[in-house]
Amino acid sequence: MSNIVNVQSPLYHADFESLASVTNEGGVSLREAKLLGHLNLRGNSDSPEFKNGVEKALGLTLPLTPCTSVENDDATIMWLSPDEWLIIIEGGKEEAIEAALRESITGHFAVSDISGGQTILELSGPDCIKVLKKSTGYDFHLKQFPVGKVIGTAFAKSSTHIRRTGDYSFQLIVRRSFADYFWLWIQQSSKEYGLRVTL
Repeated sequence: MSNIVNVQSPLYHADFESLASVTNEGGVSLREAKLLGHLNLRGNSDSPEFKNGVEKALGLTLPLTPCTSVENDDATIMWLSPDEWLIIIEGGKEEAIEAALRESITGHFAVSDISGGQTILELSGPDCIKVLKKSTGYDFHLKQFPVGKVIGTAFAKSSTHIRRTGDYSFQLIVRRSFADYFWLWIQQSSKEYGLRVTL
């Protein structure tokens, strides 16, 4: 019996490869950062053992300031709540990173692999802010939304976390079951600016 598993992203049916091959210009670019590892981490941020264990396993200092994130070449940690974080890593390394966290952290904590339940949509381009503004009630004035900031909000009546990654680039962490809805919404809401799909 073969152990090979055919893993597909939530938006595999959108055929982004074909869309990306169409040369067009647009003020909004969309990319699915697909098949990454997503780990949910819960723990006591006041516990030195917890914080030190995370740093030992990931080489990153746990972000404790609300709505912030940290990253290195191997991982990104996003603050979600006072006792909850989302860790994004390269796909295929989930089991090893989860094992490293369990080995390094002592005391009460929880870590769960939620990779199959989420994906990341990356919005960028000079008009991506306009799409975000028409899709959510959150204030996206860039002076109030520095690079690295993470917020939980409603986007087109669906919940998501949004992280700013550059001057005009953002990540939307999307539940698998809502990925198609987000894709359809972004197509519609960016129509006046032009949408370009990238890989």
